[in-house]
Amino acid sequence: QVQLVESGGGLVQAGGSLRLACAASGSSSSNYFVGWFRQAPGKERDFIARISGSGGTTYADSMTGRFTISRDNAKNTVYLQMNSLKPEDTAVYYCAAKISDRHEYEYWGQGTQVTVSS
Repeated sequence: QVQLVESGGGLVQAGGSLRLACAASGSSSSNYFVGWFRQAPGKERDFIARISGSGGTTYADSMTGRFTISRDNAKNTVYLQMNSLKPEDTAVYYCAAKISDRHEYEYWGQGTQVTVSS
């Protein structure tokens, strides 16, 4: 069982930056793949990026360049650095965990709101 808690969301002006954090707890949580997703009002949830336990990363094509995923296994925390934010980045951001790339994401956090003002 893995528990995930996101933090770091808030209100930021266009062009600004935020760093989201996803704190994981539970057995072997540092071995899990962790992904970041976002869901804007009235839209489907979009994949942003994922990171393996050893630090390998994958990004959605549309998310490369402004978003960076990283992890600190000593703190059991995965981060999403977001730069040059745009109003269209406004969404609820979620982290999720899975045991491997062959599995579906099994554990989800409650989400953190990011609002980018123009």
